[in-house]
Amino acid sequence: MGLFRKLVLVFTLVPLVEFILIYLMAKIISLPLTVIIILVTGFIGAWLSKTQGLRALISYQKALSEGRLPHREVIDGVLILLAGALLLTPGLLTDALGFALLVPSFREKTRKLASARIKSKISQVKSDLKKPTAGPGANEVINIESEVIDDK
Repeated sequence: MGLFRKLVLVFTLVPLVEFILIYLMAKIISLPLTVIIILVTGFIGAWLSKTQGLRALISYQKALSEGRLPHREVIDGVLILLAGALLLTPGLLTDALGFALLVPSFREKTRKLASARIKSKISQVKSDLKKPTAGPGANEVINIESEVIDDK
């Protein structure tokens, strides 16, 4: 499935499911209480994202000062940013996923999955770059003569 189709599904199905869940929740516990819950989770989520984001930034700076590549810290930062965006989006499903990403153990598992996916993509690109293109002259070297002209 192409990226466009995936995005269409995400941007149509997720809001639809969120709307249905909010509607059902409002029917069960009342609309004002539902709105209050959505607002409170948004504020709590923003605060948690800010505090954990600052911790991730400090870890990033520490890794750099120690001379280490901060790949773990960068992925953590991206996941925390994603969690904040999900928590600021009104809805129950997005809030649940956002809060889950703020739990360090869940984020660690997600980071490992993301790292493995990134590594496989990098390996795939490396192997694609090594493959010669098919057809006549695939391994042929092309020399282009050029001349540098100084306009001074």
